[in-house]
Amino acid sequence: MLSPAALAVMDAFGTYPLRADHISEDLVPALAAALRAAADQVVPVPIDAKTSEEHWALLGVKNKLLAIADELENASA
Repeated sequence: MLSPAALAVMDAFGTYPLRADHISEDLVPALAAALRAAADQVVPVPIDAKTSEEHWALLGVKNKLLAIADELENASA
C-alpha cells in the first residue's frame, strides 16, 4: 500500500492528459525518475557542515522526494 504522499503524486500524474486509467506499470518508473530529477534540482550540490539552515531544510525536502520515488519504484517491481 502506498503512503498518502506517493498516492498524491500518482493522483497528480493521473490528471495529466493521459488520464488515470492509462497509467501503467511502465509509466511508474518514469514518474519516479522525474521525482528524482526534481529532487536533484532542490539541492543540486552536496551539503557540507558549513551550509546554511535553509540548505538543511532543502535537503529534508529532497530526501522526502527521493523516498517517494523509492516507494513508487518498489511498488512497480
